[in-house]
Amino acid sequence: MEQASSSRLHYAWIIAGVTFFILLVGAGIRSAPGVFMVPVEQEFGWSRSSISIALSINLLLYGLVGPFAAAVMDRFGIRRITIIALILLALGSSLTTWMQASWQLTILWGVVVGLGSGCTASVLGAMIANRWFVKQRGLVMGILTASGATGQLVFLPLLASLAESDGWRTASWVIAIAALILVPIVAILMRDRPSDKGLQAFGATEVDQEIEDSKQNPFRAAIDGLVKGSRSFDFWLLAGSFFICGLSTNGLIGTHFIAACMEYGIPAVTAASLLALIGIFDIIGTTLSGWLSDRFNNRWLLFWYYGLRGFSLMLLPAALSSSTFTLGLFIVFYGLDWVATVPPTLKLTTDIFGKQQSGILFGWILAAHQLGAAVAAYGGGVIYSMLNSYFIMFIIAGIFCLIASVMVMRIGRNALAAKISGNM
Repeated sequence: MEQASSSRLHYAWIIAGVTFFILLVGAGIRSAPGVFMVPVEQEFGWSRSSISIALSINLLLYGLVGPFAAAVMDRFGIRRITIIALILLALGSSLTTWMQASWQLTILWGVVVGLGSGCTASVLGAMIANRWFVKQRGLVMGILTASGATGQLVFLPLLASLAESDGWRTASWVIAIAALILVPIVAILMRDRPSDKGLQAFGATEVDQEIEDSKQNPFRAAIDGLVKGSRSFDFWLLAGSFFICGLSTNGLIGTHFIAACMEYGIPAVTAASLLALIGIFDIIGTTLSGWLSDRFNNRWLLFWYYGLRGFSLMLLPAALSSSTFTLGLFIVFYGLDWVATVPPTLKLTTDIFGKQQSGILFGWILAAHQLGAAVAAYGGGVIYSMLNSYFIMFIIAGIFCLIASVMVMRIGRNALAAKISGNM
């Protein structure tokens, strides 16, 4: 098996580039409900809470599918499953344009798009990073994670503008077509593992073992991973902190930020642009986080990420009702660690549970992330319907982030203590 020479571009970077665009389009599709919520509410007269049900199911499936998607990819290949996922995203987005009842929104955007999103989520990035990279794995994971922010940056202002000028259906068709365009690209360029190209992973040596295909039933493999993880206190710390991560990002800000801005008199297109601006800083923060995760204690990185996010969320209500400068400060601080938590969380998962098991276990940890997102997406809609305000949700989310900053400092402590006692 040959290793690409240093003068040639290693094919791992081609795979990373294709994956970046898959995750980018997936993120654009997942961010669309924040733009569509108010126009759909106004056209059909559905309540904010009923629309939020579909969005919460979408977010829940986005995470819950993760470990099963990882197991299925291990068994049947990344390329094949990714193509199926992109087709599901295109179908769900396009068929939504013909819906007439709220249950159809739940089926199409909640279930169909949720299933497709679950296979084009961070678990895909984690599998690519672990299979194709030994050197610079953290940096690659940071770049792939930042694709979510890039998706917001590319799609949100466009979708908001289209929804305002041509209607939300036109915007929905745009993201469906974007998903379909990727299908032939994935079919031609994507490969499941380095050996498919006669290569080793980037930076690999002879002692680095390639991750083998699983022969186990995918459903059984995913459940076995959950059973193994549930026996570890570190797994619950990782999952619990990631639950709070999802609650305070995709679920709350990703779903309700645009609607919250409109309550303070900020136009929808401007609000979408602000959310995209958060994405710009997230690209910087998450890429930097990947670089830092290769070099520094990942527990301390997570401590600072969650702590700063918590304070910024508690200041958001004041920022929305005050000066542009204050809102700008929120966008900078919140944006820098929007999903900066992903690279150190994956790094800790791989360090504690091993590279072979990290894909499925990170999938379950991501499921906890999306469970938190679903709680915030639905809870935010319910609380708004009750109080006509998002104020309480922002404060609650901020407090939970501060709790997470304390939780993450315990990750890996038991394993370290056992190692020290075993050497005594």
